[in-house]
Amino acid sequence: MPVNLKQLINLVDKEDWPFTQGHRLCPGCNAPMVAKWATMTAKALGYEPVVGAATGCLEVSSTIYPFTSWNIPYIHNAFENVAATISGAEAAYRSLKNRGRLKTDKPIKFIAFGGDGGTYDIGLQSLSGAIERGHDFLYILYDNEGYMNTGNQRSGSTPPGADATTEPVGKVKNGKVQFKKNIVEIIGAHENVYAATASTSDPFDFMAKVEKGLKHEGPAFIAVLAPCVRFWRIPESDGPKITKLAVETKYWPLYEIDRGVYKITRKPRNFKPIEEYIRSIGRFRKALQHPEYQDMIAEMQKYVDTRWERLLKLEEVTKDMYLR
Repeated sequence: MPVNLKQLINLVDKEDWPFTQGHRLCPGCNAPMVAKWATMTAKALGYEPVVGAATGCLEVSSTIYPFTSWNIPYIHNAFENVAATISGAEAAYRSLKNRGRLKTDKPIKFIAFGGDGGTYDIGLQSLSGAIERGHDFLYILYDNEGYMNTGNQRSGSTPPGADATTEPVGKVKNGKVQFKKNIVEIIGAHENVYAATASTSDPFDFMAKVEKGLKHEGPAFIAVLAPCVRFWRIPESDGPKITKLAVETKYWPLYEIDRGVYKITRKPRNFKPIEEYIRSIGRFRKALQHPEYQDMIAEMQKYVDTRWERLLKLEEVTKDMYLR
C-alpha cells in the first residue's frame, strides 16, 4: 500500500517535523527534499526514525554546532562509515529488544543518508558489509554526482564530460571519460535486499519506495538523483525539472529490485534524446564545445537505450522469481 497522503499532510501541519527548516544547505539544493520526504514518510507510517548521516553536504549543513535541523535521534559519522554505524545501532536495538530492556513500544527504524562520494566510493565497503550481514536498515543515497561538499571533485558517480576540479574539461580531454557505476545493480546483487532508484521530480514514487524499504525485513537501499545546483550550474529552481528530464531520457530510469525481481515503476510514454538532458546542465558546457564530445553523447545514447531494453527484459523474466 502506498503512503497515505492524508497522514503526510497531517504530519506537515505539526511542529514535530523530523527534519526541520533552518539548515545551511544552498538555495535549491535537492538533498533536504530527500531527507524531509524520507523521514516524514517514516513518521507517517508510525515509525520512530533513528538517522545516521555520512560527512557531506547534508551533514555539515544541518548540524553546525550548536544548532541542528534534526528533530529525531541523529548520529554523525565519518565520511566512509555511516552504514557500519547504523548497523551497529540496529544490532544494539535488537539486542535490547530481545532482552526486554526497551522502555518504548514504538517501532524504531534505522535510516542512513550518504552522498555519492561516501556511497559509490569510500563508503562502499562498509555498506556492502552491512547489507551482507543482513541488518534491518534503509540506506538512502542522495546522488549529486560528485564530491560537492569539498569542491566538485569527481566521484564514481560523475558522468562523462561533466567538468570537475580533479578531472577538468580542457584541451587534452573532455573531463572524466568513464561512465557512472551502476550502484543499484551492485547493491541489488546482494542477497535478500530491496534496492531502487528515485528522483526529486517524483516524490510519491520515492515515498512509496521508502515505505517498501522500511517494511522490508532486512537491508534496503534507495538511490535518489538529487542535483547540486551550484556545481551542476543550473538555476536554483530547476532541480526537480532536471531530474524529470533524466527519467525521460533514460539517463535515470525509475525501477526497483526486490530480492532479485525487477520492476520499472515509471515508463514515460515518449522518450527524449539524452543530448537534451546534457545540454540543460551547465557543467557539460565546456565539453559540448569540443566536436569530439558528440561521439561520447552517441555512445551514452546507445548505452542508455541498451540498459532500458535490458531492464524491460529483466522485468519480464524475473516476475515473481524472488530469490529469498
